[in-house]
Amino acid sequence: MASGKRLILQLLVVCLAAPAVRSAWLQGTATFYGGRDGSGTMGGACGYSNLYDEGYGLSNAALSTVLFNDGASCGQCYLIMCDQSKSRMCKTGKAITVTATNLCPPNYNLPNDNGGWCNPPRPHFDMSQPAWLNIGIYEAGIIPVVYQQVKCWRTGGLRFTILGFNYFELVLVTNVAGSGSIKSISVKGTKTGWTQMSRNWGVIWQGMSGLAGQSLSFSISSTGGQNIVFQNVIPAGWTFGQTYSTWQQFNY
Repeated sequence: MASGKRLILQLLVVCLAAPAVRSAWLQGTATFYGGRDGSGTMGGACGYSNLYDEGYGLSNAALSTVLFNDGASCGQCYLIMCDQSKSRMCKTGKAITVTATNLCPPNYNLPNDNGGWCNPPRPHFDMSQPAWLNIGIYEAGIIPVVYQQVKCWRTGGLRFTILGFNYFELVLVTNVAGSGSIKSISVKGTKTGWTQMSRNWGVIWQGMSGLAGQSLSFSISSTGGQNIVFQNVIPAGWTFGQTYSTWQQFNY
């Protein structure tokens, strides 16, 4: 009973300074990867490249299969706290908000309680080491946590990066606030109507065939239910590899 009271008090303290809540407190586990400088967390299954350039930094985590949702959860934010009622390897009263930027792949050759931490159905966060060290003691390796999805806060607006090659154009959408993740995207050229895009993988979307040489607009719906039209956000002279920043941003 005493351990339960400690957890309740811990939650109350953290909630006073927590971002806007999008889900209830849930139980899971957390480990870390990528080294002390976090460089090993760049890239990954969401399609991000340099997490600094794309607005995310080192407060990031790879999600287990049950949380990753085939990439639909990429960009979402989670407030995570070590569960002091279950472990002595927690840093007291500490919490960290991370962005989902990668997949922690399952390892079915190992049991869930000994290395197969990302196997279904466990909710697990494989965090960057700098982020993990905010809440856990290094020697622990793995800690029990409580977590909730929260609102994402970003500096500036959405960013669009053109990827792919001739006749196979893709767009990477980054620095998404609010829900942090995208439900759907439509694209429109200066000479075309709106065309529904599809998720290629992670936060990379496809469906721009025939739009070369045209200024591009995007209509984006967040998983939080907000829709924004980004009018002529990419100029007609766009080339592969270029990133275009906007001032428009999601609130939810």
